Amino acid sequence: MAHSGQRAPYFTPSLPFTGPIHGGLHDGLMVIISGTVLPTCDSFKIDFQCGPYPSPHADIALHFNPRFEERGCVVCNTFERQNWGREERKDAMPFFKGHPFEIRVLVKHDSFQVAVNGNPFVEYKHRIPLSKVNYLSVSGGVDVAIISFQDTAPPSAWCPRAAGITNAVFLPMQFAPGSTYSSNPAFAPGPYQPQTYPVPYHTLIFGGFYPSRSLIITGTIPLHADRFHVNLKWGEHIAFHLNPRFSEKTIVRNSQLHQSWGPEERGLPGGMPLLPGQSFTIWILCDTHCFKVAVNGQHQFEYNHRVPNLQQVDRLEIEGDVTLTCVQV
Repeated sequence: MAHSGQRAPYFTPSLPFTGPIHGGLHDGLMVIISGTVLPTCDSFKIDFQCGPYPSPHADIALHFNPRFEERGCVVCNTFERQNWGREERKDAMPFFKGHPFEIRVLVKHDSFQVAVNGNPFVEYKHRIPLSKVNYLSVSGGVDVAIISFQDTAPPSAWCPRAAGITNAVFLPMQFAPGSTYSSNPAFAPGPYQPQTYPVPYHTLIFGGFYPSRSLIITGTIPLHADRFHVNLKWGEHIAFHLNPRFSEKTIVRNSQLHQSWGPEERGLPGGMPLLPGQSFTIWILCDTHCFKVAVNGQHQFEYNHRVPNLQQVDRLEIEGDVTLTCVQV
């Protein structure tokens, strides 16, 4: 079976969405769901299902259901043999209307561990064997940017804030408990626009960029863009430099080790896949011998590793002419 980290993500699925979890669930698998809560959201739900049929047909091992209309709570439950089990209700709302979110569900042998926006949120003990769970469903008042899968994740990767990692997308979580989107002066009501990340963008990669791990970047390229770059680094070294250049209609790849650039790689068999004025998704998958890069779901090229120890690659840097809407590490 292929590593879970090599399972292709689901990009911008239309809701309601139901899709297979290829290879099923197992201890150590992490499912990451990034998106934005719509300003009109009353509730949304994420279901780990036994089969593709929507409830009430398929059994649901984990029903994760944030409800804004009930004074702000999150309900977890299991649906089995056409009946709901005992609700586990948490009277806290980690989501903000009109703002981005990131949910990380870490599958353990005895439970689902859920982190929201970098913070541990809830643990839900299994009531249905993991071996039966093979589909994921998302519905309700959210836009989903990406659903991705990581395998053999480092222990703290599921709650980045606990590991000292902060991100612009997590800013709403820094306000006092009980604060809400509507009462928070920093988020006064207004036209709905997805929040963007600041550029230059820098973040830690906790646990290093080992084989089977992937990185997903979504955004928009300004109309008059010249170039931007994505660097995977440690110290002053750049293990992988990915540099779209629009005037040259190519994506330059290179490494900078000991303050010296190596030979550039420029070939694009299918032509330049990134265009000014358009949105994009870049997926970088770390394989055993190379980085594999896909743009907008289409494989573009491979870049053979020039660094022997990828575990030391611990920083992501994105700079230049680009607007970032989501970064999944």
